[in-house]
Amino acid sequence: MDKKTQMKAVGFFEGFPITNEASFIDKDKPIPIPAGQDILVNVKAISVNPVDIKLRQTTKKQTTLNVLGFDGVGEVVAVGKDVKKFSIGDRVYYAGTTKRAGSNQEFQLVHEAIAALAPSNLNDEEAASLPLTSLTAYELLVEKFGLIPKKQANQGKTILVINGAGGVGSILTQLAAWAGLTVYATASPRNFDRLKRNGVTYPLDYHENLKQSLAELAVQQVDYVAVLFDISSYFATVAEVIKPFGHVGTIVGVEEPLDISLLKNKSVSFDWEYMFAKTDYQDRIETQGQILALIAQLIEAGEIMATVGKVYSNGINAANLKKATADVETGHMNGKVVISGRFNGEPN
Repeated sequence: MDKKTQMKAVGFFEGFPITNEASFIDKDKPIPIPAGQDILVNVKAISVNPVDIKLRQTTKKQTTLNVLGFDGVGEVVAVGKDVKKFSIGDRVYYAGTTKRAGSNQEFQLVHEAIAALAPSNLNDEEAASLPLTSLTAYELLVEKFGLIPKKQANQGKTILVINGAGGVGSILTQLAAWAGLTVYATASPRNFDRLKRNGVTYPLDYHENLKQSLAELAVQQVDYVAVLFDISSYFATVAEVIKPFGHVGTIVGVEEPLDISLLKNKSVSFDWEYMFAKTDYQDRIETQGQILALIAQLIEAGEIMATVGKVYSNGINAANLKKATADVETGHMNGKVVISGRFNGEPN
């Protein structure tokens, strides 16, 4: 790494609507120095996730630049004295943490435990689409639902995925199919081909009555339900179609209380999945690096594929971050929205 001490970053001081000029701004800030188990990554590509939007929108006015970004891929350019996993020059990918400045900056400090070598057969944009969604999907399927993380090890089991064409859905359905489950998933009919490419055996039109759609396939109940959307409007139906002793999981917070007693007489487990819980509470953070290493192996073996929906490749800057965020805020993107290239914004 050369001797430059300043880097470019994209952030904000207050959670303005994305149409506001100050919703994202380009700034210069000092390059951090890694210590302990931190690696310093020269960021090459990032992606935008719904959590970025939620955290931006709820940020009160502050005096320090808030730099988000929860997917990153880049080159290790410096390491702390206790780093053992990585060396300078390694290409890594990771999902970061809500407790530190994120990947929307030229150089980022990342704890080595939560990173892994990026899949060797993917470009930076493809690799940047994977960490957050892969970790979310894997943790829900394996750590919450209790599936065996081996190829075809869960045959005979069925899963219903609500919102199967979104960022998490696109990778979760692939992992479920790889693990041997029969996958049912909802989406708009225009996305049915995409669902099938991502491991879904039975695409379901989300406009139609869900219980009836399953009944037409001679399915009354399923072993697992993953709701990758606000579960409130689906909960009563999900309580009907889940098998006794099954698992219902979701990744989206709710505005109103759920009547969880609907699951009681079937002894059904209800599972929350929040990928940042581990790093928020420093609980088994090393498992996230291990999961990403497995995802890289599956990608390299052709078992699953990246889930890029749209790419802005002409630079990581405030203008492109506003565009990409606006795309995600529509709620209708298939796959991930990625930004790549040099950090080329003009500092204010």
